[in-house]
Amino acid sequence: MSTDAIDLQRPLSELAAALDTGRTTSRALTEQALARIADPAGQGKVVFTHVDAQAARDAADGLDALRRAGTRLSPLMGIPVSVKDLFDVAGQVTRAGSTVLADAAPATHDALAVARLRQAGAVIVGRTNMTEFAFSGLGLNPHYGTPRSPWQREVGHIAGGSSSGAAASVADGMAAVGLGTDTGGSIRIPSAFCGLTGFKPTAARTPRDGALPLSTSLDSVGPIGRSVDCCARVDAILSGNTVDESPAMARDVRGLRFGVLTNVVLDGAEPAALATYERALATLANAGATLVEFTFAPFDNLPAINRFGFSPIEAYAWHRKLLAERADGYDPRVLVRIRKGEPAGAADYIDLLNARAALIAAASPVWQSFNAVLCPTVPLTPPAIAALEASDETFTATNALVLRNPTAINMIDGCAFSLPCHAPGEAPIGLMASGASGDDARLFPVARAIEHALRAAGLGAR
Repeated sequence: MSTDAIDLQRPLSELAAALDTGRTTSRALTEQALARIADPAGQGKVVFTHVDAQAARDAADGLDALRRAGTRLSPLMGIPVSVKDLFDVAGQVTRAGSTVLADAAPATHDALAVARLRQAGAVIVGRTNMTEFAFSGLGLNPHYGTPRSPWQREVGHIAGGSSSGAAASVADGMAAVGLGTDTGGSIRIPSAFCGLTGFKPTAARTPRDGALPLSTSLDSVGPIGRSVDCCARVDAILSGNTVDESPAMARDVRGLRFGVLTNVVLDGAEPAALATYERALATLANAGATLVEFTFAPFDNLPAINRFGFSPIEAYAWHRKLLAERADGYDPRVLVRIRKGEPAGAADYIDLLNARAALIAAASPVWQSFNAVLCPTVPLTPPAIAALEASDETFTATNALVLRNPTAINMIDGCAFSLPCHAPGEAPIGLMASGASGDDARLFPVARAIEHALRAAGLGAR
């Protein structure tokens, strides 16, 4: 088999096997990624803010030489990976999707997550576009352009944010996996809108050192890939755990008990999105899972609890000096969200910390009573870019709706997957399966079982 026969748009397990058996090389996969980024008919110029073409080729050649010498670093060795623009990469400026940091000093060290990927043999192909300073779930960027979802590409629908470029890079075969961050859904939302799988870990599970913060309380670092197995392999590297390279045998959903959250998460749902979600639930029930509808009353209080919110308060603390000098350079829609935290006082912040601690304490026993808690990742199909660009009112309302469900899980410090659950040709929305804080390892086999049941029914695979 020629190296050209191995498409980068395959799960990591297949790419790793092709490398191990000599059916392809890291250089061939890297050239494929770079060609797709450079393709004038594609959206590489919008998806990437910086491309490391020569460095990627050099790294691929070095990794191929190591492999020929009998060294295998990990199942990610030799595979092209993209990195969200808010991670430090040695020798590069970390712009975080903004222009106000364009003249900042280059990073002297890789962010720890980037360093772990390199140590595992990943080929870093470049930095991906994002919502400026990660402060929106929609992925619009007036400075570098807005990546598009693969769904109805010619119409122009958002890829989702804030890790918009990370998801688009994977969806379009410019990278096999994207490194992203998630503060209120920034991994899960673009995964849902691009028909991919995204994993948001418990915040403390993966290192945030060297990543420009949005909210130091809520930020987490995780992967966007094509399957639960892809995310598991990358998570193991990021978290410093042992990589499970055994075949990803899907656990049967038969006998599993899922909590189906009914309050808050379905409010304002688009009929098409609701139909897709309900079909996914029916698929799991037909496969033998037990579905238990329940309400979690504390989520009804989230709007009041987040009168200011962690992201505005903590973002304002980080940005306040920069705002004094360069506020005019910010995306106005990001600026207004950051300034929301300006009037918050110490008592407001302490109240917020205490309210979150109470939420986590209340949620943990409920979530642990199920194998996973289910709800839509997003309650709507990918919105059109033009309508969001044209109206601040539409942007604000849509952004709040898109962020609502994932943010609830971040507030309880949970871990969660967004799993594609649409049929071929349909608009993607994502099924979110969440676990309690620290239950990441317990969630992986459950997510594999859900994925297997959905795919057996013809759902979720791109």
